[in-house]
Amino acid sequence: MSKKKSNDYLKIVEWSEEDQCYIGMAPGLILGGVHGKNQKKVFNELCKAVDEAVQLLRREGRPLPVTMARKKFSGKIALRIPPQLHKVLAGKAFQEGKSVNKLIQHKLQRAI
Repeated sequence: MSKKKSNDYLKIVEWSEEDQCYIGMAPGLILGGVHGKNQKKVFNELCKAVDEAVQLLRREGRPLPVTMARKKFSGKIALRIPPQLHKVLAGKAFQEGKSVNKLIQHKLQRAI
């Protein structure tokens, strides 16, 4: 049995306090999403919507978006920050005996 192409796409279901329901999204593939009070039902509906989006793109001869699983990441991020924040980070990094890059990397890892 072959795997569906739609299985490659990221699907997110999360609770929305504002809407008081679950919201299902497939970033990069479909705009908007599906919603409902039952998390499993929302996920199942989201899977159907992703399948339909993939089928539609194929029928129209349009390219499928690159999936997160297949996307290549360099590990480099160009980050613009205010000069004062850069100065504070450099001072903090110096105090800890780290480079600014290592300090930011450590802070990001702890944040997620």
